[in-house]
Formats: sequence, structure tokens, C-alpha cells
Amino acid sequence: MLAINKHIAAICLLAASGCAGEVRIPGTAPETDAPRELPDGAEAWSFLGDPLSPAPPSDAVRAVYEANLEEASATFEATPQDADALIWYGRRLAYLGQYRDAIDVFTEGVALHPEDARMVRHRGHRYVSVRELDLAIADFRTAADLVRGLEDDIEPDGIPNARGIPTSTLHFNIWYHLGLAHYLAGDFELALEAWNECLSVSRHLDSVVATTYWLNNTLRRLGRTEEAEELLIDLPAADEIIESTAYLDVLLLHTGEQTAENLVGPMGDDATLGSTTTAYGVAVWHLVNGRGDTAFRMFEAILENRSQWPAFGYIAAEAEVARMNGAPVGGGD
Repeated sequence: MLAINKHIAAICLLAASGCAGEVRIPGTAPETDAPRELPDGAEAWSFLGDPLSPAPPSDAVRAVYEANLEEASATFEATPQDADALIWYGRRLAYLGQYRDAIDVFTEGVALHPEDARMVRHRGHRYVSVRELDLAIADFRTAADLVRGLEDDIEPDGIPNARGIPTSTLHFNIWYHLGLAHYLAGDFELALEAWNECLSVSRHLDSVVATTYWLNNTLRRLGRTEEAEELLIDLPAADEIIESTAYLDVLLLHTGEQTAENLVGPMGDDATLGSTTTAYGVAVWHLVNGRGDTAFRMFEAILENRSQWPAFGYIAAEAEVARMNGAPVGGGD
């Protein structure tokens, strides 16, 4: 990624001219905290210590993603100081599984636009993807501080939903991903604080359902079942939801309006993003209802299809299995 390296080098020179000593981009780990070197083609180490490489998309999907990336790259090259151009370049890289390159782009954005919360919000998201939770949490907390007291904005979808209606906002995405990072790390009390903040800024019904799903999981993991039950009163109808149907289905499992048999979809080589999301939710339902053995068998089954490793349900299942095996779940090594 010549363009990325060229722009970062320029930023480092500018930063070095203004101060003495070590120059570090805000929010990055010092060199002593750098993760282990990844093998060629890998983007992350799993919580279980395995290298993770992007699964190639279908030819049709790849053609669209690569065309979008080419356009975003050209715009970025033409206007490298433009915040929107930089963000879309980073997002398009990530959609093709190039998470490390995306992180580099957003790190450039942090240096160029230190007051723009979107830079650390997007970088934090990709730190979650590559399992570096401490760095993700630091970025989301910085983003939360930057937007405090500011008006919220709709965030455009990089992959539009079926109705072409964006369902999330900047404030929502900051708190949502902060809650997720704490949840993945097993810090349920901190996750609960973030999810409650997230619910307060959830504008669209899809956002409300997604936040309620994770809040429900978190409260039940904390043994606060009555509070979780209160969340499930007056859930929206399925036809009111655009993107969060898997989350809604799992919430209805907790109310008794759905069954695990109906919800468990394809697993193993046939697993999809949707079936992975649902399988994790069903596994947690088993777990909080005293069927730990069933839950952990499901967590392990989710991990059988490595192609789904960037999915939140997969990452969460991986974290559960890692903790079961006594492995640490947190930021980079």
C-alpha cells in the first residue's frame, strides 16, 4: 500500500518537526506492546493463538468491492487531506479483509484530524476485528470524549441494506462497539455501562433491537434476570426491522416466542453471517439457562467455519472458548 506508507511518512516528519523525542500517533501501543509478527496473508491472531486470514469473497462480490476500493483509492489520492475520502478508503479496504491497511489509514486520519471522532471510531472497530481489544477500547473512549455534547449524525452504510435506509449514527456506533469490546473481554459491568449509553442514543428500531440483544446477554451474564426481562416487553414486530432480524429472533427465544430448533441454521462449512450471529445468541440462551455443556458445544461448533472469523458472533464464541481453555482475552500481546 504505497499511498498509505507515503502519507504516514509525511505525517511522521511533520510531527517530528514540532517536538523532540519519540513520536507516536495517539492511541497506538508503544513498540514493546506490538503483537507477534503475523504470517504472510494473515490479518490477526485469534484469541486461541491461531493466525486468521481473510476468506476470499465470491467473484461477483469481489468485483463490486474492488471497484468500490479503486474509486475510493483514487478519491483519496486526489484529496488526501479530506476526512471523508480517507474514511471511505479505510472502510473499503476493510470490506476486502485488509484490516491492517485500514488501521493504517485510520491512524493517518487520527493524525490529520485529531478532533474528528470518526477516525478513532472506525479504527477501534477494526481493532476489534483483529482482536486487539485494549486498543479498541482506548479508541472508543477517545471517540466518546470527542463527541460529548455534540449533535449526533447519521453514518452512511458502506454496504446498504435492502431498503437503503441507514440505521445507525456516529454516537450509536461509538457506544455499541465500546460495549462489544468490553463484552468480548469479559468485562460485563463495563459492557453494561456502554450498552446503556448506547440504548440512549439508539434512534432507529434496528439500533434499539441490536443494543437490546447485547444488553439482554450482558444482564443475564451478570445474573440480573429481572432487568433483562423488562427489556423484552413490547419488542417490535419483525416487519419493522431491516437488519437486526437475527437479534430479534434471539430476543424472542428468551420470551418463549421462538424455539432453538427453529433458529439454529447452517453450521460448519455452510455457516453464514446470519447463522453465526444466531448460533451465538442461542448458545448464550443455553448458557444462562443452566445448560453450559450445550452452550460450549455450540461455541466450539461456531468456530468450525473459519471463514466467518470477522463476524461478531464468531469473535464472541472464540472469546468464550478461549476463556474456557484458560487463555487471556484482551488486547495485543
